[in-house]
Amino acid sequence: MSHTDATETEIAYDHDVVVVGGGPSGCAAGVFTARDGLDTVVFDRGRSSIQRCAYLENYLGFPAGIDIETLYGLIHDHARQAGCEIVSDLVESVDRVDDGEGFVVARQEGEPVTARRVVAATRYDGEYMRGLDDEAAMFETHEHDGEEHEHFDKSYAESDGTTPIDGLYVASPYGETGYQASMAAGRGTRVGITVVEDARRERGYPESMANHYDWMRREAELDDEWRDRDRWREYFDDRVPDDHDLNEKRLEEIREREIDRRFATYLSDDEIDRRVERGHEKLLEHIDDERILEAAREIEAERERERTSTEASN
Repeated sequence: MSHTDATETEIAYDHDVVVVGGGPSGCAAGVFTARDGLDTVVFDRGRSSIQRCAYLENYLGFPAGIDIETLYGLIHDHARQAGCEIVSDLVESVDRVDDGEGFVVARQEGEPVTARRVVAATRYDGEYMRGLDDEAAMFETHEHDGEEHEHFDKSYAESDGTTPIDGLYVASPYGETGYQASMAAGRGTRVGITVVEDARRERGYPESMANHYDWMRREAELDDEWRDRDRWREYFDDRVPDDHDLNEKRLEEIREREIDRRFATYLSDDEIDRRVERGHEKLLEHIDDERILEAAREIEAERERERTSTEASN
């Protein structure tokens, strides 16, 4: 069940966020929403456009390219590590709940689930959103070979992913460069941050404190002034507008939660080393065992040559 703050909404949803599509855009959005504590589920069993790619050679960070199966495994592992649940099921429809707040997401195999927010991260098929299109503005008509066809309107969403429907976001990248996987990941990141910031506003965060960034720093950069929790309280209170409508208890809850989040972004050297090791181990899980063994043998052989050379020179 969703762990959204009770003050954000009195309705109990199964999830804070449902992401439809588990490619680079959907998983990128899910990483940011889940890392901020929003209960996020990613449904992935549609026609992901990246699966049509024979081999990916322009995704930053892979100098020799990467096969799609390995990339998919990596981005899904990342989403799970961040806290997302990934479900292999096809979303058939998304509709408003009866009172107009939140959504009911119908699945091909599993039971329907409810969510406060939905992120559409599928390129080819927006048909599952047809039930939300009250004003017939979500789809546009094109003529092809003498026949009319309807397609999802690529300009329906704003650049930050928001749409005219409260709680519905579109993370699918469009446009001339939108077909690149790295652009899809960037678009998903932007939309994920938008969702987080909207959720913070609904929790009662003042507009001046609603902006969100996910950035880890070295603990050594935290000087004595900012190690003092009271200094962060001053920082927060200085940015709260005089006309806020939060009671003192709720304001204190938000302030202390935000301070906890700020402190958690500073990592000690030991923690950085631990995370580096964990990151390398995760990467190894996606490399063929024979490749790892072959590389290990080459490393050992090179070390043996160096030892022999050193002994000979002595």
